Amino acid sequence: MSHILPSGGGKALINVDDTALLLLDHQAGLLQTVKDITVAELRANVIALARIATLLKIPVITTASVPEGPNGPLMPEIAEHAPHAVYVSRHGQVNAWDNDAYVEAVRATGKKTLIMAGVWTSVCVMFPALDAKAAGFNVYAVMDASGDPTEFVSRTTLARFIQGGIVPTSTNATISELHRTWARPEAAEIADIYTVATPNYRAVMESYDNAKRIGSSEKQAA
Repeated sequence: MSHILPSGGGKALINVDDTALLLLDHQAGLLQTVKDITVAELRANVIALARIATLLKIPVITTASVPEGPNGPLMPEIAEHAPHAVYVSRHGQVNAWDNDAYVEAVRATGKKTLIMAGVWTSVCVMFPALDAKAAGFNVYAVMDASGDPTEFVSRTTLARFIQGGIVPTSTNATISELHRTWARPEAAEIADIYTVATPNYRAVMESYDNAKRIGSSEKQAA
């Protein structure tokens, strides 16, 4: 499906029609080890990505590392907000790209741009991101929808992404790149998704709605 896009700029931005979202190992056990971002923020950002992908019909692929072990099951919000997501099981591989079924699922989307997020960023995102880049994909790593055990690990991860040609980004920036224009029938729902990743945006919306109500009341009273 072709989406409404403004003419002119944006050629350097993510093309929503050529993009897949890969959510890697957002598992209950691993989430407990994340220290470079609060787990509440991380989960909210993953939810926001799942919601925008569902709304804009972007393929979503999930996977988990030994979910029956201490790493634990995937956070349930992903399946709730991206019911179309395809889950690929792994058989002990740390790097999802070492799993043939996973790579086949990615290639089956037909998309050349991959937005990745996961736990840990330095391993579960880093390894398949570098391999996907080497395989010819354009790869974005959503840093605040991912997590590492320490700030130091997060900083070294970011440096290695940049050295490897992986584009680091944020949840809010990713939503905005996919969104591109308010001239969409889904604009109201997209605005609500922004409030998940950026809670203070809710106050902006409330102020705007209140100003509209006051203006309407003043017109009626005049």
